[in-house]
Amino acid sequence: MLKLYRTYLLLSFFALLVSPALLAQNGTIRGFIYEKGSGEPVIFTNVYLKGTTIGAATDVNGYFSITKVPAGTHLLMVTTLGYDTLQKNVTVARDQIITEKLYLEKKSVTLKTFEVSGEKQEAQNQVRMGITTLTPRQIERMPSVGGEADLAQYLQVVPGVIFTGDQGGQLYIRGGSPIMNKTMLDGMVLYNPFHSIGLFSVFDNDIIRNADIYTAGFNAEHGGRISSVMDITTRDGNKTRLSGKVGASTFAAKALLEGPIKKQSEPGAGSSSFLLNARHSYLDQSSKTLYSFVDTAGLPFNFTDLYGKVSFNGANGSKFNLFGFNFTDGVRYRGVSDLGWTNYGAGTNFVLVPSGSAVLIDGVFSFSNYTIELKEGDLPPRLSEIAGFNGGLNFKLFQGDDEIRYGVELMGFRTNFQYFNAAGRPFKQEENTTEIAGYVNYKKKLNNVIIDPGLRMHYYASLSVVNLEPRMGLKWNISDDLRFKAAAGRYSQNLVAANSDRDVVNLFYGFLASPENLPRNITLRDGSTREVKDPLQRANHYVAGVEYDLTNDLTANFEVYYKDFRQVTNLNRNKIFEDTPEFADEPDELKKDFIVETGQAYGADLQLKYERGGTYVWAVYSYTFVDRFDGFQVYNPVWDRRHNANVVVSHTFGKFDAWKANVRWNFGSGFPFTQTQGFYGSIPFNGDINTDITTSNAELMAIYGDLNAGRLPTYHRLDLGVTRSWRFDEFKVLEVDLSVTNAYDRENIFYFDRIRYERVNQLPLLPSVGVSYRF
Repeated sequence: MLKLYRTYLLLSFFALLVSPALLAQNGTIRGFIYEKGSGEPVIFTNVYLKGTTIGAATDVNGYFSITKVPAGTHLLMVTTLGYDTLQKNVTVARDQIITEKLYLEKKSVTLKTFEVSGEKQEAQNQVRMGITTLTPRQIERMPSVGGEADLAQYLQVVPGVIFTGDQGGQLYIRGGSPIMNKTMLDGMVLYNPFHSIGLFSVFDNDIIRNADIYTAGFNAEHGGRISSVMDITTRDGNKTRLSGKVGASTFAAKALLEGPIKKQSEPGAGSSSFLLNARHSYLDQSSKTLYSFVDTAGLPFNFTDLYGKVSFNGANGSKFNLFGFNFTDGVRYRGVSDLGWTNYGAGTNFVLVPSGSAVLIDGVFSFSNYTIELKEGDLPPRLSEIAGFNGGLNFKLFQGDDEIRYGVELMGFRTNFQYFNAAGRPFKQEENTTEIAGYVNYKKKLNNVIIDPGLRMHYYASLSVVNLEPRMGLKWNISDDLRFKAAAGRYSQNLVAANSDRDVVNLFYGFLASPENLPRNITLRDGSTREVKDPLQRANHYVAGVEYDLTNDLTANFEVYYKDFRQVTNLNRNKIFEDTPEFADEPDELKKDFIVETGQAYGADLQLKYERGGTYVWAVYSYTFVDRFDGFQVYNPVWDRRHNANVVVSHTFGKFDAWKANVRWNFGSGFPFTQTQGFYGSIPFNGDINTDITTSNAELMAIYGDLNAGRLPTYHRLDLGVTRSWRFDEFKVLEVDLSVTNAYDRENIFYFDRIRYERVNQLPLLPSVGVSYRF
């Protein structure tokens, strides 16, 4: 372990030494763009030198870097919709690095003589394969289920994302299961971002600054998962005045308070701020009165989310954040099972702007704990706990349109998992593991072509496995409006789900480290075998696509993908024997705790986006095919939805855009399920050979057909929402939100209870009301 930490420190020190040596000998103008009213960064906006093609777009921290600037005086301009255009004369000498902090004032303007989209500029200069970027403004364009906009609701309309249900549903991204999706909050690894009801994430929309969803082909900066990455950045808190928001709905209540700890003494000076947010759901109580038509016992879900952040901002744009959270969730389902989980953690992250260096440095160190417990009747409780930490340093060097990104990452976690399988066999695992990774990406622009090769070296210390993961991205700007892109990469991870991918309903969502008690060989589809050299889960991604700006307001994005899941670990539901010398002659598939599968996922996603004035349209169609091979049979996992379509329409109107109407319609073909062939009576011997079978009561058991050979009915749902705002002054706003989920009361199946022979549907027509006041 000591050797591992020394390696981490040496890599970090080496990166700091190398950075100045890589600098190009040119003038550089860099800095940060902030909103004057709140001090929050203005993200993805254009900064350029007037009369030239030299410029850049700000990142998620509001940071920009314009390199290779000729010596002399230039007029620096910042343009973005909703703010006054900012102009400032800047004089730069050869080899000089100038840092600017610029503040934009809010004002609804229409740029006539110069109108360039920061989004389009980024599309022309970054590969951005399989990425969807979301902001709170976009999320609020969805009909707000429960009277409140939420990231979980918008994720359901992201290309390639499949959502399995309103109650306990999970997100499956381009063929990958939830355990294969990595979620980060301000750089911290988060283990469960969704509440059990499936309509809410743990991220209140009012604390989000930006969310990047990587669905395939992500670069070497990200690793440790083999399907997707969700990177959430939160706001820093108002730096100029005390402000906040309170709200209540039929589902939950919330409160937000933010403001300066130390105000800026003058523009560009240092400051500090805080942000506190709390949200509590009382749906299990309110539903007994308001939604008794759904279930007379009420809806069994409740949750509480607490988040806090303190930010310290330097005069040159450097900043340092401290943050912490506590998320809890509970379900009392049909009086037969109780589930609860708690997720808490704390961390720090920073952005460092070194004086005299064009390198931008950011880093994070954090820890978190996630514990979930499920109690089912008289059965022993199922328990899963994961406690982990992660730390990292990242470096960015800008050279004109080129960019070098490199860094190191250190991770560790402890897992504790206990459960009993269907045969009554106990399973328990306690593991400690540590990982270290280093990566480098080099984005190079060659005329109209951008190449972005990368390499990630991931060392799994507990397994003594070094994994080299090459990545490659490419974009060809065929014209100003038409772009071709492609990406490929190799991925691995050392986490396994504490539930089976074959389960239809996964309320219990736990974690464990990749087990070493695996079969020695994998049987491939052609009948050949391959040695299992290590217990890592592995996948290769291949993605290609086309972006086309049909007009200034209408864009299209088409992508095709193939994910080769070369090694997937799953719980062995067929285990009968213990893996001891006594049963040495029994096959591995009957005595190992886990099985190793292979699989594939391929498909295509078409996305259309229209935005003009107060009208916003988002339309997505996804075709997906997913299968797995367990050595005996090929089957489609329960999230293999062949067709999925979403349409979102939002329109603001009235004086000062006081009214907003939102519509969302979703269609999905049926999920796979295993059909029932018959029933039989099972005598519970309970280990007693003297049990009298003539007087014992048999338990009804199902005889199953072929695994997932059937298909459930199609799913479709219409959600409607309307919002009315009353603005009393620049800051005080009262808002009332009315929404209807499943407006035409479609009976969408959730699952079928075989033993009770009862169909369980997802949520019916569900009206909701929310009121909020912002000050």
